[in-house]
This record gives sequence, C-alpha cells and structure tokens, in this order.
Amino acid sequence: MNKAADNNIPTISRVLADGALVEALYDPAEASTALAIRLPTGSISIEPHLDLPDHSRLTPYAAGNNLLSSGCVLLPSDVGAFADKDELVADVRAFIHRYVDLSPLFEEIAAYYVLLSWVHDAFNEMPYLRFQGEYGTGKTRALLAVGSLCYKPFFASGASTVSPIFHVLDAFGGTLVLDEADLRFSDATADLTKILNNGTMKGLPVLRTMTNRHRELNPQAFKVYGPKIVAMRDGFHDEALESRFLTERTGGRPLRSDIAVSIPDVMHAEARALRNRLLAWRFAARHGVAIDPARTVEGLSPRGNQMALPLLSLIDDANLRDRIGRDLVALEARVVTKRAAAPEATMVRVLAKLFGSARVTHLPLSAVTSAYNEEAGGRGDAPLSVKGAGWLVRGKLGLETAKTRGVYVIPQSERGKVSELADRYGIDPMPRSITDEVEALGFAARSAKNMRPAHNLTPVLVS
Repeated sequence: MNKAADNNIPTISRVLADGALVEALYDPAEASTALAIRLPTGSISIEPHLDLPDHSRLTPYAAGNNLLSSGCVLLPSDVGAFADKDELVADVRAFIHRYVDLSPLFEEIAAYYVLLSWVHDAFNEMPYLRFQGEYGTGKTRALLAVGSLCYKPFFASGASTVSPIFHVLDAFGGTLVLDEADLRFSDATADLTKILNNGTMKGLPVLRTMTNRHRELNPQAFKVYGPKIVAMRDGFHDEALESRFLTERTGGRPLRSDIAVSIPDVMHAEARALRNRLLAWRFAARHGVAIDPARTVEGLSPRGNQMALPLLSLIDDANLRDRIGRDLVALEARVVTKRAAAPEATMVRVLAKLFGSARVTHLPLSAVTSAYNEEAGGRGDAPLSVKGAGWLVRGKLGLETAKTRGVYVIPQSERGKVSELADRYGIDPMPRSITDEVEALGFAARSAKNMRPAHNLTPVLVS
C-alpha cells in the first residue's frame, strides 16, 4: 500500500476496470468527505480512500474545496436506502411537484430525467432539459429544484467566466445546471454554445488553446458530455442545437397557490436525502441499463429518436412513453412548419422548382432573385436584392456560386445539394411536364437577356 502523497488522485467518481463504482460523498453538517465504494460483488462501503493495483490511491476532494463548501457542486452525503425505480420516481416527482409548477407531462419527464442523469454514463447520447420563458415565470426555481436532485449538479450562470465551467465539467462530470443560457453578443455565449453542441454525445470533447509551464502550445481536450439543465428566455438560432432539448415553456398559466414564494430551508435537506437514495439506485442499476431500440418513436426523426431513446429506455410505463412520443412528434411538426416559412425554405423551394423544370446548365442569380421575390411577395415579404440572395444561397444554404459571362450563377453541379436541402426542409421538387418545359424555355430566354455575350462558352439551353 503506497501512501506517498504524489500517488494520491483526488476523485469525485470513477468506474473501475473491474466494474467497481466509486463516488465521493460530502457531509455539510460534519464538513467531511469520503468515498462510497460499490464492489462487483455488490458490497458497499464508505472509506477514506481506495488503493488501486497500480499503487495509486483514490482520495475524495477536500471538504474545504470551495466548489463543495459553497454548494456550487452538490454530492450525496451518504448511501441511502435502496428503492426500486417506480418508488424512487414517485418520490422524485412528489418533490418536484412540491416546489415547482410544471405541466403534468413535463413533471414526469423531469422526474425520469433526474434518474437518467445518475446513469448517463451508461449511454452514448444525452438530451438536455430546458425551462424557457420570461423572467418571473419560475425558470430559476425549476433549475434549483430539479437540478438539486441530479447527479453531481454543478450550478453556473451564463454570466459566469467560461473557463471554470470547462474545467469543472472535465474534472467532475455530472450535470451542468445553467441559468441565463441565452446571453447575447458575448464571447462567453459562443463558448457555452460549444459546450451545449458537443455535450450530447460521448467522444466529442471541446479543444481549447492552452500553454504549458514552458509557454509551449499544448491544446487540451475538455470532456463536456453529460446531462444539462438550462433556463433561457428565447431559443437558439441553430436548429441542430434546438433539437437537443426537452423543453417546458414556463409562465403559461397562473402559479399554483400551494407553492411557496420563497424556497424553504427544508428543501435542501430533502434534496440531499433523495440524492443519497439516488446514489444507492445508481450502484444497483448502473451496469444494467442500456438503450432499448424497441422504444423508438414512430414518426419521429432519427435525430429526435437519438435524443429521446435514453430517456424512453428508462420508462417502463408504455402509456407514458406514448404520451411523450406524441408530444415530441407534435413538436417536430411545429418546427417543420416554422422552417417551411423561413427565407431559407423559400429559396430552396424556388431552386428545387427551377432545377426540377428548367434544363439549364446554371441558374443566373439575378433570375433566381426574381423568382424568389415572386414567391415571397405572395406572402407579403420584403423583396430581396441580388446581393441578399447571394448571401442566402452561399451563407445559409451552403451552395456554391460561380461567375459566368460576368454574372454570378448557381451551377448545375449544385443540383444534388438542392435536392438534399429539399428533403431536409420537407419540400417536394415539382414534377416535370410540358408546361414546365415551356416555362423553362421562358426562364432561360429571360436569363440570356441579362448575360453579356461571350465566345466559346457553353450555351444556356441543353439540346
């Protein structure tokens, strides 16, 4: 047994190669820390340290560590009495109901999300929980109540310095509980978005520029995977990031009269007691949970199912899974409807129509702009300039343009990309017909008038 201080490894949690589970405990009343150890045999003990075969020693973080003593990171104080999953979910939901006003379905989702956070490392993907609404609608209360039950919750704000968030997530893991996640126009917002974008899947660390003590460039990969609970007023512009959230919109109804305006002190003691019981459940369930592909939701996109399956795999109640599935499908349908009205969708619809009907080698950007304005004008949208159309085509849709005969065009080589974009936006390319051919000739003729003559160039019409 090597007791050399250099071999001590401060530890918050660890899954050892033989399947043993190690979790740090912090008792605020005694101001003490220890390690709870669950061996593969099923025996559980609380120890001051754990010696490993390589002569290193796992030790708990010091009780005086500011993250623990300040309550910034919450840990269990003991291993509580084991309860089966249904009983534990019922108690977690009762706790949430006591202190937070949520819709009945989301209250159940939040209760299972708490359990999911305690075994999240058994899964490769992880959705996020979000409370969205204006100030004064209970977002922060929901964060504090639900977050206090999660696995190793780390409380932070969008106004925080981002560097410690990276370091704590990398060293502690656990659940990031983030308030004011949608701060605008700051470098911190960009870094927080990186955490949220990369944190849903294992194996996607965030690289940050670091230097060693010799001032040599030494980039470091920060692990940011894990459950996250966020509160924000608006949404993110990135649809891919938006698809990672299970969202409750707060403030849609009057607050229940039985909910205290101020958080009572007893809530913290109740949350700690539940964390202790949840630790006992983690010790029993961690190696037995896995994705259940049979619980895929029909009608939900592959991305939607990827985010939902970890949660649904923990829910044995088929009726509840069905209600959650219907809610997620309806949400995706609203997103598709909203996307179809966006300028990007209008442009894709125009390009799909032109490429689907006009047998041309390229689409002049000026003609595309005219077709876009004709399409968008019917809805009362402001007309787009050629420069604006170019930004939409290149910047938002990622299509290439080229300069031919002195004007910018979208080459036919982009036709495949347009087809893929049409699928993404739920747009059916227009079928070809005799009318299409006539319109194509007219489109090509109108386009040719706007192009300066040049020698030895491919003609606009394909014979």
